Amino acid sequence: MATRKRTPRQDSFLATHGESIIRDAQRELKSPARRLFGQRLLTVGGMALLSGSGLTDDKAVNAALRRISSFNDDVQALLFDPNKLAPTYPESMITRPFPFNAFYDIDDVPEIDVATYRLQVTGLVRGKRTWTLDELRALPQESQITRLVCVEGWSAIGHWGGVRFSEFLRRAGADTSAKYVSLHCADYSYWTSIDMPTALHAQTLLTLTYDGAVLPPKYGFPMRLRVPTKLGFKNPKHIVAIEITNRYPGGYWENQGYNWFSGS
Repeated sequence: MATRKRTPRQDSFLATHGESIIRDAQRELKSPARRLFGQRLLTVGGMALLSGSGLTDDKAVNAALRRISSFNDDVQALLFDPNKLAPTYPESMITRPFPFNAFYDIDDVPEIDVATYRLQVTGLVRGKRTWTLDELRALPQESQITRLVCVEGWSAIGHWGGVRFSEFLRRAGADTSAKYVSLHCADYSYWTSIDMPTALHAQTLLTLTYDGAVLPPKYGFPMRLRVPTKLGFKNPKHIVAIEITNRYPGGYWENQGYNWFSGS
């Protein structure tokens, strides 16, 4: 039987995710308790999905790639260690200036009115649902010098300060047994979501300052979620609402094909 050639879309997916899928799967198969992942990999077409066998239209290709991406999410989630810290750095290694990056130009950074700003907390919460900046600044603050890694291939080290996200969720009365935390932003309806174990990680920070000063608009004023264990697009800026949910929330880039977990 002749083997069908991969489509350009499949080649693009493999270039981005193929090595990661295989590497993660190999690591998982070393653990007898996790060999179910090997079985799952085989059920995703016995790697035939990667070669294009049996995929005859864009709908089938998209469905196959979604299944592979979902598998990759599962593997990354299983590998994630909530007690393992990302590297930290001395002040001498801070990237200056720290780069601006967004899907819009710097002249289009949203303007936030401090006087009227309120952070909304919704979903599975039984505590305070509206927060002012003054209330957030009154919570225990800490700082970190960590590296942000962008999916575009660059990285930069920055000095971030704010509230440990796990502490904020506790004070907000969030149900930390829920699956997801969804974050909605003021910048042109951008949103993303993370898993609860990552939300509770010791280095996940609701940042209010950068390099000892109020967080500048270009870096996400009035607040940005800093998640050193995930890629940059999972570090949303200009946050205006947080939802605790068991329903998969997706995200701006995730709904366009980016890997959802996107972390270590």
